[in-house]
Amino acid sequence: MINEHERVVLTQSVPDSGLEAGDVGTVVHIYKDGEAYEVEFVTLDGHTAAVLTLEAAQVRPVSRRDITHTRELSVA
Repeated sequence: MINEHERVVLTQSVPDSGLEAGDVGTVVHIYKDGEAYEVEFVTLDGHTAAVLTLEAAQVRPVSRRDITHTRELSVA
């Protein structure tokens, strides 16, 4: 189970928010025992890029083999 304040990885792109699969966010709220999550995505300089409600299938926990990568955010 994913807990509040844990980082998660987006498993599918959300074009309307400019987010791509692989982007990392932080869980700020858990709905219905983990059926959905409120996730905040933040730029590396600390500005909120998006806060989204996502279904459990749209995110996964960060793993030991994940590495940070950077790209420029572009919102449609």
